[in-house]
Amino acid sequence: MPKYTDLRITDNDLTLDAGGNPVLLDGRASIAQDIMHMIRESGLLVEIIANRDARKRQTNLVKITIAVDDDERIVPGTAVIDESAPGAYWLTAQTVEYGELSLALEA
Repeated sequence: MPKYTDLRITDNDLTLDAGGNPVLLDGRASIAQDIMHMIRESGLLVEIIANRDARKRQTNLVKITIAVDDDERIVPGTAVIDESAPGAYWLTAQTVEYGELSLALEA
């Protein structure tokens, strides 16, 4: 049995298979989903996209990076957020057990 298991959430709802049973995630995918939910629940990403003040945006990016680094499944100091285009952010981090994790951040 995998160390980390979670229910797959798609469009804010449980994802069900053809038989109506919940689809499970494990490993890196479970960690990625948990991190995405943590970022969404913090509200920091919405503030970044809605704010014109570059310092405030950068402060929120640092807060998100610190929160990701605080996750026990992430190697501390490896979380990095890059802005690939205006308003488009990519998070990369090294997991303790599953290698690199890369996520597109969307509000």
